[in-house]
Amino acid sequence: MGLSMGKWLSKMERKYGKYAIRNLTLYLVVGYVIGFAVDLIAPEWMDYLMLDPYQILHGQVWRLFTWVLNPSYSNILFFIIMLFFYYSIGTTLENTWGAFRYNVFMFGGFFFTVIGAFVLYAIMAIFDVSLIDGMETLTASAANYIRGYYISQYFSAYYINLSIFLAFAITYPDMRVMLYFVIPIKVKWMAWVDIALLAIDFLFGNWVYRVVILVSLLNVLIFYLSTRGMFNSSPGNWKARRNFNKQVHQGQQRSNTSNPGMRPTRHKCAICGRTEADNPNLTFHYCSKCVGNYEYCQDHLFTHEHKV
Repeated sequence: MGLSMGKWLSKMERKYGKYAIRNLTLYLVVGYVIGFAVDLIAPEWMDYLMLDPYQILHGQVWRLFTWVLNPSYSNILFFIIMLFFYYSIGTTLENTWGAFRYNVFMFGGFFFTVIGAFVLYAIMAIFDVSLIDGMETLTASAANYIRGYYISQYFSAYYINLSIFLAFAITYPDMRVMLYFVIPIKVKWMAWVDIALLAIDFLFGNWVYRVVILVSLLNVLIFYLSTRGMFNSSPGNWKARRNFNKQVHQGQQRSNTSNPGMRPTRHKCAICGRTEADNPNLTFHYCSKCVGNYEYCQDHLFTHEHKV
């Protein structure tokens, strides 16, 4: 599954990579600031931004996008810390994966969350779920209004941010951060704590809460974990790869100058020597377990002998 996903993403990246939004995390951070300001200055307006399926079906389509502005933080100190933290790790992921793959990851999380909200709404409406006393006496429209509002209170950017952190922890498990600016701790241990808390919430929370957790983190389960063998790296390896790619790019420019009719190549398999010039459909990836800048085609990525 991982290889198939990697091949599909590589193909899509070649076709549509130029349309990817660069610095996507910066736009998210700006959105969080706007949402925090709205909640601070005019909290009643926040109800018009939430992910409410009933209101969306009745014309308030902007809610499909504006729910992301709800950062779910009320303490300004924690909010500021959150901004700096998620901007840092989000930017790092974009630099590591590339803008296109990071876009797919983030927008996948948004998409699954919206779909989850509407699935919940449909289930509640079909089975006539009562949320308050006397709800069974209300008209269908009034009951659905309450269901939509109820669902909107569960969805925010909190789990989207958590998905960014979990993806970062899988990519850079041994990176150390300063917990409370004092205690050095590896990211992977913080991630395990978050996973344990999520498991408790999932097991002991209501069924609506379980669906929210599942759909909000589905991008991690499907997109990232299915391709983890292709993206695992360390900060040192990423820096070396970036320098290597820069040198390759400079070499291509010199080659293009001396041989203007020759098709340039950027990738070459360390086993078979094939490049994208030989087959445009080939995908290439670095191996996180090999020491050095070794790149392999899709046929040899998981079958080569690691260089140590």
